[in-house]
Amino acid sequence: MVPDELARARYVRLVTHRRDGTPVPTPVWAASDGERLYVWTKSDTGKVKRIRNSGRVTVTPCDVRGRVDEGARPIPGEARLLDPAGLVRVRRALTRKYGWRFRIIDAAGALARLGKRPHTGIAVTF
Repeated sequence: MVPDELARARYVRLVTHRRDGTPVPTPVWAASDGERLYVWTKSDTGKVKRIRNSGRVTVTPCDVRGRVDEGARPIPGEARLLDPAGLVRVRRALTRKYGWRFRIIDAAGALARLGKRPHTGIAVTF
């Protein structure tokens, strides 16, 4: 079950880990279906590589720059990369939560890449 503070947050800080254990925080948009927290990212990002290596993550509500409010607690979870059908679920969840903002970013990115959408969906369970 996704904790309420993560499901409601406009942004979350997703912390993945390098092979040596070094944490790498990234602010991302995320949407919940109740059971999982979904994140959408370009397929060639470092977080995709790090999740392939280890699905261990922590997630904390944050602002657009990744700053966490004092007292916010990081919540440990397990991330996995989704197949193309899973990416469709992620896009739908993000569209429900962010509406036109997400549609514009997704469409603009596809236009800039001549229709290609090299993205990966990530599902985090807690």
